[in-house]
Amino acid sequence: MEFKDIRSGDLGFSRRVSRKVYDGPAGAVLAFASVVSLHEPLLGALLRRGTFGVSRFGRILDIGSGAGQILGHLLKEARPDATVVAADLSHRMLRRARNRLKTKRASFVAADVTRLPFADGSFDCVTCGWVIEHLPDPEPGLREMRRVLRPGGSLLLLATEDTVTGALNSRTWKCRTYNRAELRASCERSGLAWTRQFYLSPVHRLLKIGGIIVEAVRVDEPEAQGEIEEAQQLISL
Repeated sequence: MEFKDIRSGDLGFSRRVSRKVYDGPAGAVLAFASVVSLHEPLLGALLRRGTFGVSRFGRILDIGSGAGQILGHLLKEARPDATVVAADLSHRMLRRARNRLKTKRASFVAADVTRLPFADGSFDCVTCGWVIEHLPDPEPGLREMRRVLRPGGSLLLLATEDTVTGALNSRTWKCRTYNRAELRASCERSGLAWTRQFYLSPVHRLLKIGGIIVEAVRVDEPEAQGEIEEAQQLISL
């Protein structure tokens, strides 16, 4: 059973819970846990093989950078002239990411996903890994991600799924879970159309583990959204 308190709480409650979790011991071992669970290396494969194609973007925002699990791969795979910004609610996690990656290339910004301190259309790409499950309602965060994307920009979204393993992760990290239909509907209402779904490996797809991983694009016209939905495809690494 998932950790239910996030669904029933408000944004203030979810922020307090997130800070307590990630500023504490759990946040300190996040990088290690991501490697042991294979999430970090398998995500690297998703980006490294060009499946998501990070090199096509010039301005990239990583939301919920945590210990730098996605950020480290973005810095390796993005083109040399790309701007990369790392954002996280937790100042302590930003310090951990900076110390772990030892990079001067990325800018580190303390930010709340529901109140991003960036101008409209600032980025070609937003990556957001395991953040929206800390929101009682994902749509305020999704609308902010859409706002800072340029028209046609891409979002790589990763979220905890309502499976047995997802419920276990939910209790560990004090977050909620999503099923694919409800998350897709929330994205569409927020102006983000799903174009591709990914799995970390064929085994992850078969066993329904590894969570929801999708690419969505910012759409501004109903006709454009319809065209994108017709082109949807399912990708397994």
